[in-house]
Amino acid sequence: AADKSTGKSNKITITNDKGRLSKEEIERMVADAEKYKNEDEEVKEKIAAKNALESYAYNMKSTVDDEKLKDKISEEEKKTILEKCDEVLSWLDANQSAEKDEFAHQQKELEGVCNPIITKLYQGAGGAEGGMPGGMPGGMPGGAPPADGSGNAGPTIEEVD
Repeated sequence: AADKSTGKSNKITITNDKGRLSKEEIERMVADAEKYKNEDEEVKEKIAAKNALESYAYNMKSTVDDEKLKDKISEEEKKTILEKCDEVLSWLDANQSAEKDEFAHQQKELEGVCNPIITKLYQGAGGAEGGMPGGMPGGMPGGAPPADGSGNAGPTIEEVD
């Protein structure tokens, strides 16, 4: 900078260090991030287990309340599933800070009650023939060859010049 009236000049260097982090602060933050990485991973797994349990319980409740399944599931089985789901959901509300294995244990218990009933439900709904509730009209496309052994149920390929 120079003063034009007196001819006096000084060299000035302007730096923009204000509000920035020093190298030491950045290194400390990176070290802290590394230090807490495992802890963060455990919390992430715990939350995933909790969400999976909650989602499974609500899905089971909506499955047994489905209009299409009303006549395919007995009231007793429906009541059994709904009671267990409500029990698990109230346990979840009371134990928000439970550990991952506790959530997994609750899910295993819930699956133990629901899976046999749901499996029986889908087998009884015609799932045994086509692997889907209600079966698949005409079987699965590209599925197993016909039982007569002819094996030429697939498309024919012709070469065209």
